Amino acid sequence: MKKFIMAGILCILLGITWLYKEEFVKVYKEHFNRNKTDTKTIVTLSNKNSYYRDYNFNFVQTTNDFSPKNVQDLYNIYYTVINAGKSSFTFYCPDTYQGCINDVKYLANDQITLSNINNFVHPFNGFKHIETTYDNTGKITIKAYKTYTEEDRTKINAKIKEIQKELKDDTLSTIEQIKKYHDYIIDHAVYDSDRSDKNIIKYKSDTAYGALFQGHALCGGYTDSMALFLTEMQLPNYKVSSENHVWNAVKIEDKWYHLDLTWDDPVTQDGTNLIEEDFFLINTNKLLEIEKQEHNFDYATYSELVEVNS
Repeated sequence: MKKFIMAGILCILLGITWLYKEEFVKVYKEHFNRNKTDTKTIVTLSNKNSYYRDYNFNFVQTTNDFSPKNVQDLYNIYYTVINAGKSSFTFYCPDTYQGCINDVKYLANDQITLSNINNFVHPFNGFKHIETTYDNTGKITIKAYKTYTEEDRTKINAKIKEIQKELKDDTLSTIEQIKKYHDYIIDHAVYDSDRSDKNIIKYKSDTAYGALFQGHALCGGYTDSMALFLTEMQLPNYKVSSENHVWNAVKIEDKWYHLDLTWDDPVTQDGTNLIEEDFFLINTNKLLEIEKQEHNFDYATYSELVEVNS
């Protein structure tokens, strides 16, 4: 009798296993089928979107190795994932990296570093919010919530092409062409003082949409707008941020320069629209000579800007 009962139970278990075999295989792969000598789970990144930047910076570099060995590898993984336009991505901490989970926990709560990493990607791949989840198997999942909606991206791309058609001139030097876009953005947007001073939100002024469509911008709106044109010109560029400000950095003929449209669009008492160029393509020495408080950026993060200051 006991044999029949055991056989029946076995049949039931086999039936359940067969019915849910895909789920069992998934769990097995995630929790047990990892090489315990170095636990290097093979993870690849595919389907990078059209805003992917195929170049590296001193602070972060693109990577094809998603089995981190140190904190810099974690930075590179986050950068590569965000840079590729991924909304979600999973990788694993190897057993050989003893402090991996703790480092991931720290990074997940380090808003300054995450924001800095975000500055190196195309504005349309940038996130407004990012979440990291992890478990005791070493499974790490990144979820990025993008700043720009698909509708906004479509409208802005069309606007960029329209402006390029109007302003692009192949007879101009690179610097002259940048100045054209610099002046256009400033001429068509005013600083959104209501939002910055009174927290009255009427416009998407922290994005390129506010600057290019609504005529109002905060430093984020000026910077993203300029970044889009610099990228269209195929110039390496990124956003530089201090505690309370953000502006552009661009590489021209192997030298990096600062470009700050917010400060080149001063707020005037009588509402007069002025276009200045005090912060137009200047080096770090010049930048800090003019203004130190809001431009006090981290040299280690944006080290390209301090390597050559001549």
